[in-house]
This record gives sequence, structure tokens and C-alpha cells, in this order.
Amino acid sequence: MLKLEEQIQILNFPDLGDERGNLVVVEGGTAIPFDIKRIFYIYGSDSEVVRGSHANLKSEFVMINVSGTSKVLIDNGKERRVIALDKPRMGLYLKSMIWKEMYDFSPDSVLLVLSNEHYDPDEYIRSYDDYLKMVEK
Repeated sequence: MLKLEEQIQILNFPDLGDERGNLVVVEGGTAIPFDIKRIFYIYGSDSEVVRGSHANLKSEFVMINVSGTSKVLIDNGKERRVIALDKPRMGLYLKSMIWKEMYDFSPDSVLLVLSNEHYDPDEYIRSYDDYLKMVEK
């Protein structure tokens, strides 16, 4: 099994802004390590809400808190780590088969998520016990 640090990556996107304000450009296939097939975002959640609570068989993700802050618990069945998403130029890249829970959303949080796959409910693992059985094989 790969170590957690081999299954994730913190991405720092360049800020191309000037005196008029900030400008962050994120391009699939270059700044993002895959071609983007799906984009969604989470907003209006509060600090008590937990989103995610699943792993994906084939989807990879890049998570960017473009406004406000949130935290992401990542788990590969052996190691756990919490990543604070608190800068709009920071992205969290997750390979497939990583358990993820997003939480502790600030009131102004907008969590943008990019994926390499279109939505397929059959590739979601929603039971943590089932996930552990799969990754222990």
C-alpha cells in the first residue's frame, strides 16, 4: 500500500495579480494533474456539517477553498491526516481510493472541487468499514 503522502499533494497555484487585485489561474492537465471532467462546489455549510464521508474507486479530486476556510480529513486505511484549506491559491490533490471528510466550514466558505471523472454513484464507497476491507486486500 502506498503511503498517504504518495496519494495526496498540496498544490500552490501562482498568483498572477497586480495592483488591480489577485488573479489565480488553474488549468487542467498542467496545474491540475488530470483533465477536468466535473466541477462542483460546496457552500452554505457551517462548522458543524461534515460532507464527503466516502472514497471513490476511480475519481481523483483537487479541492480549493476559493473563499473562507475548511478542513479535510484524509485517510488511506493506515494513516490519517487533516489538511486545512485556508488559502485560495492552495489546492489539495487526492488520488482515488482516499477516504475524505470535509468539515469545519467558515461562514464564507466556498469549497471548489475538480474531478477527473463524471459523476457515477456506483464508484462511491460510502461505508468506512467496507472501505477498510477493500484497502486491506
